[in-house]
Amino acid sequence: MPKRAAQLQGIVSGMRLRTMQKHLLVCLLCGLASFAALSQARAPKPAEQSELDAAVLAYSSGLLAPARQAFASLARRGVAAAQYNLAVMHLRGEVPRPDRAQARRLLVRAADAGFVTAQFTLGQAMESGEFGPRNLAAAHDWYERAAQAGSPDAQVAMGTAYFLGRGRSKDALRAAQWYREAAQRGDVGAMYLVASMYEQGDGVPADLRLARYWYAQAASGGDEAAPAKLKDIDERLARQPV
Repeated sequence: MPKRAAQLQGIVSGMRLRTMQKHLLVCLLCGLASFAALSQARAPKPAEQSELDAAVLAYSSGLLAPARQAFASLARRGVAAAQYNLAVMHLRGEVPRPDRAQARRLLVRAADAGFVTAQFTLGQAMESGEFGPRNLAAAHDWYERAAQAGSPDAQVAMGTAYFLGRGRSKDALRAAQWYREAAQRGDVGAMYLVASMYEQGDGVPADLRLARYWYAQAASGGDEAAPAKLKDIDERLARQPV
């Protein structure tokens, strides 16, 4: 593998690991949802929303039994956030008889209803083998649904799938498209990757000015490597004929 491609693959793999770690923390440690801002599921009715808010408050106060009962009641009524929350409680062993199969069924119901957090969580579970043998193709089917709904983390996952050829066929053009979608939604790691792809002409036409733009965006977002790349691009642009 050429040196530059290996460097870029290292950046992609590291960013993917950080994204998975972040979401495992959110989903399995403290990620109960009152209602997802990024969701295509039906919004709870006002009375349901009040019950949901009260259940989340009970959970955060350590009152697991009433929280579980409320989530179960709301889940039976088709409230996707409650289905997701009850699934998380099963995965965390916070119900009397934790059931991973039931957790998966609840996540699928919430995901099929358009709850984007559940779609992304299922993608991670399929990728990690949370519910059985790892299935990268199935994982990326869920990631793609979440990505199409606007999830930046799922868009990064899809970009990485196409860039590395994991769960999807290797395709630098599609990788660049998904990374750009995530970058436009504010994902700093994706900004850096898009800049690098424009710098190298990997999946997109080489364009130092666009590379500079995205390195500048990444630097503004706090990426530690971007300022040095920005300086290098400025020096290269200065040497170009007017």
